[in-house]
Amino acid sequence: MTLKVVGAGLGRTGTHSLKLALERLLDGPCYHMIEVFGHPEHVDVWRRAAEGDAIDWSAFPEGYVASVDWPGGSFWREMADANPDAVILLSTRSSSDAWWKSASDTIFQVIDGAGLNPEWAAMIEAIFTNRFTADVKNKDAAIAAYDRHNDDVRATADPTRLVEWSPGDGWEPLCNALGVPVPDEPFPHVNTTEEFRAMAGLDGVS
Repeated sequence: MTLKVVGAGLGRTGTHSLKLALERLLDGPCYHMIEVFGHPEHVDVWRRAAEGDAIDWSAFPEGYVASVDWPGGSFWREMADANPDAVILLSTRSSSDAWWKSASDTIFQVIDGAGLNPEWAAMIEAIFTNRFTADVKNKDAAIAAYDRHNDDVRATADPTRLVEWSPGDGWEPLCNALGVPVPDEPFPHVNTTEEFRAMAGLDGVS
């Protein structure tokens, strides 16, 4: 199974909602960080990829029709090259500050809270250090990395394949790019900051 959508957007850009939407549109599974929890054998693959090892992107991740979110978003170029017919989907927030607030209130607090097993910690450190920024708790450094990533996608992705999407854009940009009808149902809206914090046990943590 080849990817029909390669997500180039980073975490906290509506990617969980996109996952559900793409699964609805493409009738198949979409890769997302939450998939790594169900496939612990993937943790070492992503770490090795971030450290520069050669990965057969035509075969990994296997069995998915789309990919969004970290860690795949950090390897969008390799995944797009291995799936030349796939749409390249850049998901962003309304502003860099909006992205920072969402990320710092959620995933960066989980990382900062330790509790990750050594394999997961090594994977995240390798991806952030080599593909984003090691200083994710620093607002200026994180925003600069976020902007740099998005600017690079816009500058280097094939413009005939690139689709930009932000939360609130709904079904239409995705359906137009994929040539499928717009579903007669609301666009999924999940994994808000409040939902993430409750799920991760961050309530009461500032």
